[in-house]
Amino acid sequence: MTAQSTPARLVSRTIPSDDLTPILAYRRLVSADERSAPSFLLESVEVGGIMGRWSYLGASPQHMVEARLGQPPPWDRLRQASLSVATSENQDAPPFRGGWVGWTAYEAAAWSEPTAIQPSPDQLGLAFGLYLDTVAFDHVRKVIHLQHVAHPEESDTQSEAALDMLESAIRRQVASIPGGRVPDDLGRRPEIDENGSFPRKAFEAAVEAAHEYISAGDAFQIVLSRAVELQTDVDPFEIYRSLRITNPSPYMGYLQGGGVMLVAASPEILCQARGRHVVNRPLAGTRRRGGTPEEDLINENDLRGDAKENAEHAMLVDLGRNDLGRVCKPGTVKVTKQAQVERFSHVMHLSSTVEGTLRDDLDAWDLLAATLPVGTVSGAPKIRAMQIIDELEPQPRGPFAGGFGVVGLDGDTDMAIALRTMVISADGPPWKIQLQAGAGVVSDSIPSAEFEETRSKSAASARAVEVAEEMFRRGDPPVEQQR
Repeated sequence: MTAQSTPARLVSRTIPSDDLTPILAYRRLVSADERSAPSFLLESVEVGGIMGRWSYLGASPQHMVEARLGQPPPWDRLRQASLSVATSENQDAPPFRGGWVGWTAYEAAAWSEPTAIQPSPDQLGLAFGLYLDTVAFDHVRKVIHLQHVAHPEESDTQSEAALDMLESAIRRQVASIPGGRVPDDLGRRPEIDENGSFPRKAFEAAVEAAHEYISAGDAFQIVLSRAVELQTDVDPFEIYRSLRITNPSPYMGYLQGGGVMLVAASPEILCQARGRHVVNRPLAGTRRRGGTPEEDLINENDLRGDAKENAEHAMLVDLGRNDLGRVCKPGTVKVTKQAQVERFSHVMHLSSTVEGTLRDDLDAWDLLAATLPVGTVSGAPKIRAMQIIDELEPQPRGPFAGGFGVVGLDGDTDMAIALRTMVISADGPPWKIQLQAGAGVVSDSIPSAEFEETRSKSAASARAVEVAEEMFRRGDPPVEQQR
């Protein structure tokens, strides 16, 4: 995975976290006017609504790789710019201790499957920063790990100075983040525009065209998506703060890089690696959460008993097996969990887990290239479905349905699918926000219902924008002034 022969050293310092939050720490690292500065804040909410153990943030990457789709695949560039570090045996050490953080476009699949998509050569396909100085919040032990990856030739004095600078950065007193009041009606769903670049009539016609391809035997399922654009003067980072409240999800993130900001609340991984052990977890089949435990159970039983949902889910599990089979040792790819119901804040999904052992001659970048995009955002068979999507959708997807996350210097990887993810251009204000959502078209899909599904999926993100506007336009005092 790296051209570095001598491993780098990880040096760290642990401090209490009782006077600091990830939100405050990020805003101290990255000021509100640094929109073009690559940086990240990654968090998680576990199934059942419990806050995940770790939050990670970083800024000022040592190296930035941005690759356009007309350029050769960037995987070797990423490997050559990397460092190697030893895997920690400390069970309390943060799983991510430095490495690559960024995003890939859906169209980045063209690097591996050039017949599937014909993107513009100028489109940005990938933006990853190499972060050697990171901050990890441990929400269980209530401590912060300040982490610095030291080059082999770096002295202990230089390493300690790097940690001093990092601690000083998150301690510094800067302009406070705005305060706010959370509205009572968080669950209200706003109406989503029927027009935009893919209006109702055109989208429903595309669903009918997809039906024709399915009837002709070209595909079993085609995931068509549509984007709508919002505009706001509220800071994109405040929209992320709102999203944490309105839609807590397993893969939360705020990333800057590649000329955009991603504000993400994704439910689904793209790929994961721990050593040579690799995983993908298809989510397909959805019901809303019930208002009571009894209603929740009714919805679960309805989902379990839906033959169409289960058949589509099984098809996408097979795609996940095929993806891992391209990079795993023969005979190691197995479905270890099949069609279990997994609950999130607003919905429940059918979830399966596919696992395997990565081949010795391959690495995390090979895994990412093999799994991008997953079948849940393209359809089946994947390449033909992508060709049809390329024909029927009016504009590139960009980061939507691609991936975002981390590839650690030790090879451990967590990449989420960029679903329920707002893509915000960095040239505001006003801030232009792209919301995009897809619907899986099969032989008996109803065009109007598929259109409404895309509107429903976009509504949660749109509500986060509304809540941010309500919370942070009131003129409440900044957080630190309320203490």
